[in-house]
Amino acid sequence: MRGGFRIHVVSDVHGNSEALARAGDGADALVCLGDLVLFLDYADHSRGIFPELFGVENADRIVELRTARRFEEARELARGLWDGIDRDSAVEKAVRGQYAELFAAFPTPTYATYGNVDIPGLWPEYARPGTTVLDGERAEIGGRVFGFVGGGLRSQMRTPYEIDEETYAAKVAALGEVDVLCSHIPPDVPELCYDTVARRFERGSSALLEAIKATRPKYALFGHVHQPLAQRMRIGDTECVNVGHFASSGTPWALEW
Repeated sequence: MRGGFRIHVVSDVHGNSEALARAGDGADALVCLGDLVLFLDYADHSRGIFPELFGVENADRIVELRTARRFEEARELARGLWDGIDRDSAVEKAVRGQYAELFAAFPTPTYATYGNVDIPGLWPEYARPGTTVLDGERAEIGGRVFGFVGGGLRSQMRTPYEIDEETYAAKVAALGEVDVLCSHIPPDVPELCYDTVARRFERGSSALLEAIKATRPKYALFGHVHQPLAQRMRIGDTECVNVGHFASSGTPWALEW
């Protein structure tokens, strides 16, 4: 028999409800670090809210522009497509459909925080008993203290849950000392922020990096960067781990003690 305590950690689920339903198998708890919603699958342009609304050809084009860092042209294309459509209601309807399926797949217990593409205001409607949502808050799991910080920082992608650095830093500071620091985005370290396939730096948090150095949690867990230059590295006493792009791997990262 297995002794001790085991958690499974996922991030960047992006619509993979089938694998999510199995993610807690063999674990005492599941931790989810956000990005449940799939707006656009960069590997399969037929999947997600964007191609459902505007077709695969437009999805191909917007991925091409974003990959080439032609963000203003991408925004111009999107503006034209959205013209005459109530964007908020169309997106909310599609997100609600995904959330109904994804939250139903969460095992009990699940501890979750938001990613940058999530819509926090909708989560209370879908989080069932057994799913604890935390943002700038702590929870004791298996005798260890976990701190959670959701969302992302402002970026050219303009995703739904991007916040300013001061607000983000205040959430990090509110955690104090924890054993495991959980966030959607990585600390601001180049090797952890660079995506080798997208060939760009995603935004990492300097507040997370400062907290790691000051409070020395045993682990700092995060996602957001789908194909990182470095999946893990040690900063002082802290093991920093990108838990992986769950949408494509379907495999949670495991931690036992």
